[in-house]
Amino acid sequence: MGRMRCASAVVAAALAGWAGVSAGEPPRERLAGFTEQGSAAQRELEARFDERLRADNLREWMKRMTARPHHTGSPYGRELAEFTAGLFRSWGYETAIERFEVLFPTPRERVVELLAPVRFRARLTEPPLAEDSTSAQQAEHLPIYNAFSVDGDVTGELVYVNYGLPADYEALQRRGIDVRGRIVLARYGGSWRGIKPKVAAEQGAIGCILYSDPREDGFFQGDPYPKGGYRTADGAQRGSVMDMPVHPGDPLTPGIGATADAPRLTRDQARTLTRIPVLPISASDARPLLDALAGPVAPEGWRGALPLTYHIGPGPARVRLKVAFDWKPTPVHDVIARLPGKELSDQWVMRGNHYDAWVHGATDPVGGAVALLEEARVIGELARQGWRPRRTIVFALWDGEEQGLLGSTEWVETHAAELADRLAVYVNTDSYSRGFLGMGGSGTLEAMANQAAREVLDPERAVDLVARAKARTEVSGGPEAWRQVRERADVPLSALGAGSDYTPFLHHLGVACLDLGIGGEGQYGQYHSNYDSFDHFTRFVDPEFAYGVTLAKVAGRMTMRLASADVLPFDFAPVAESLRRWVGEIESAAARMREETAEHNRRVAEGTYLIAADPASAYVPPGRLDEVPHFNFAPLHNALERLDAAVEAWRTARASGATPASEAAAALDRRLMAAERAFTRPEGLPGRPWYRHFVLAPGVYAGYGVRTLPVPREALEQRRFAEVDPGVVVTARAIEAYAAAVEHAAALLASAR
Repeated sequence: MGRMRCASAVVAAALAGWAGVSAGEPPRERLAGFTEQGSAAQRELEARFDERLRADNLREWMKRMTARPHHTGSPYGRELAEFTAGLFRSWGYETAIERFEVLFPTPRERVVELLAPVRFRARLTEPPLAEDSTSAQQAEHLPIYNAFSVDGDVTGELVYVNYGLPADYEALQRRGIDVRGRIVLARYGGSWRGIKPKVAAEQGAIGCILYSDPREDGFFQGDPYPKGGYRTADGAQRGSVMDMPVHPGDPLTPGIGATADAPRLTRDQARTLTRIPVLPISASDARPLLDALAGPVAPEGWRGALPLTYHIGPGPARVRLKVAFDWKPTPVHDVIARLPGKELSDQWVMRGNHYDAWVHGATDPVGGAVALLEEARVIGELARQGWRPRRTIVFALWDGEEQGLLGSTEWVETHAAELADRLAVYVNTDSYSRGFLGMGGSGTLEAMANQAAREVLDPERAVDLVARAKARTEVSGGPEAWRQVRERADVPLSALGAGSDYTPFLHHLGVACLDLGIGGEGQYGQYHSNYDSFDHFTRFVDPEFAYGVTLAKVAGRMTMRLASADVLPFDFAPVAESLRRWVGEIESAAARMREETAEHNRRVAEGTYLIAADPASAYVPPGRLDEVPHFNFAPLHNALERLDAAVEAWRTARASGATPASEAAAALDRRLMAAERAFTRPEGLPGRPWYRHFVLAPGVYAGYGVRTLPVPREALEQRRFAEVDPGVVVTARAIEAYAAAVEHAAALLASAR
């Protein structure tokens, strides 16, 4: 109507603007890190790679891997480790299965019981569906629960806390509602699940119940399964609530590989277990609890899609929550397959995906795992026909990812010294569905990743993956994302938090990482449920496995280019650009907080602070806040100036287009590998020393979510103002170290001409 256009028309128009060249006509510029001759040979190799990829293999392997539940420690999980290791061996890889012993609690008792004003006992089950052939395997799969909740048996009044984030508790406090001594009910969404019981405990709650509201992934989004792909009323989200912002991996061996003879903490000493009992439930089990609540009506933004009035409480709903676990050591089995490089075998490029699942895990993670297997099969076939990468390629299928990156973290901690010396890049995938390419990772890899993605076409739209990703951002991104799309040729890599197996590589060792995925259009409402199955995947996620082949094409290209380039294809300009943006963000945040604090204190002093929206509810006037001082950000700007000069020196040295001789190139690679490591410091972040990267880290209250420049940023956000300036100084030193690494690389490249 009028000037309005439907979303599909807008996307189509955006695609037309971004595509530039006709579909299927890849750019012919020299590949990053290659000579002209090497670029031509690499493209010819990739054409052969593409021709050999077979969607039928992905389908066959997925059906095999999802036939039975294969959670960490399960018999079928071990069987899949042997099965996939056998595939790698048949393709010519040097293959081993590495075992670690980790703490992995499984439930013995689970009770959620409404005691008043009426009685109701939650079923805590996901019933079989006739349309889902594997959903009846109840005896083999893990029940609905949260791993790394402590044992507990608590009874108390219920309070609905929305997403259960710090801002939600501030809203409760303004209404005079206290959760101390009570059980909280929080809906999934808004943040990673492990943050919810963490904040609840800090607020004095004695228990936490999580539930899946249909607004997030159920009937509000579309038809529920099996009519559509979205979560059923009985579907629930399992998941770990380990405090991963402290450290991932085995709770009893932080920083040390969990080998059989490793020294271990006691469970009481472990920092990553919850402090209160936690259990997830389905929407159907949550509805009677929400119905029984009285008190103020929840604010509009707190209301889900269940057919009831959302009240906050407390009470009259009174609930009992009981959980008890079998706290046993459990084996995890990582599958590691190597294809030695012909020239630089002591430099490694690693490609990983996990294979363990909460139940069947078709989308998460088997979709990504079978794409990796197909990449490995074809690369092995090319190697048997005479091609060999310059660097060693290492494929990994990780176990125990779902519980807290157990397999990858323990492997990295065990092999830390060797990896610090040899690993150039780690490339990660996880789950995927139909839709748009997403890329996150180290800025040094941005140019290479975009160049590779431009040479892969979307299987439905016949435009390259970068063009389609930019079109989506133009339609639905925020102002900053839209500006970057318009002003930059490349899609920026998103900064990485702690959401998958790249975490120990990037945040503990300082290895440059990529994390790749495709999604946004599949009907994936079965996250961590019994119904994330082969039947669901082949109906609603990627029926033809076309996007699985596409993921294999783009990840395979990047892996082969990294392994075969004459010089590692790193570029430092995107890093400098991102750092300057992040410094500007923290400066703006400080100025904004200063203004907001002054306005807040003025209203408190005048007694004119806004009254609660519900006039019948209690209202607690807020108190004064500490004034926000002015901070000294000059050390960061000085470090950025040095980095800008180093980047310019690197670009000048690289401008001739020549490539150093092999010995000089190997030495240059070592300098390039040292750059990301320069962002790390051996003492680690304050209060959580396992995380050593001083530019990127998962947020203490963000879970998976990243916090850039984490030391000063989180000190500011948490109003620990005395720690901001020291945090600026230590972060500036990390950037200075990075600048020095770039200077050394530029000098070596210039001298090799």
